[in-house]
Amino acid sequence: MMISLYKRMGEDEGVKSLVDRFYDHMEQDPLVKELRDIHAPDLTEAREKLYLFLCGWLGGPQRFVERYGPPMLRARHLPFSIGKRERDQWMRCMTAALAEAGLPEEIHAHLLQAFSRLADHMRNQPEKEAV
Repeated sequence: MMISLYKRMGEDEGVKSLVDRFYDHMEQDPLVKELRDIHAPDLTEAREKLYLFLCGWLGGPQRFVERYGPPMLRARHLPFSIGKRERDQWMRCMTAALAEAGLPEEIHAHLLQAFSRLADHMRNQPEKEAV
């Protein structure tokens, strides 16, 4: 039997810790200003929704689906302008959060790759051409 990433990360406590670290970086890092600006001033709801989503995405309880229905992440993020800069800033926060999480290397590497694919999937703005 394969153990879920949710369990291997420490279940609710591990996922909640990762989410809190992620949003703490978003609030404190001046290099992610554009990303922070597309969020509400109070990040409480964003923290809760990411936590609920990640629980299910990592193989744990499907709390997000139970509360809000299918994630449809790209559709839910369409109202926000998400380009390369926002994607990179999101990854900057998640990379820092993962580095602090103290996860085993294979889990850290797997999650970094999976989050990178997820962040790239959220982009809804075309690449801007250099002039």
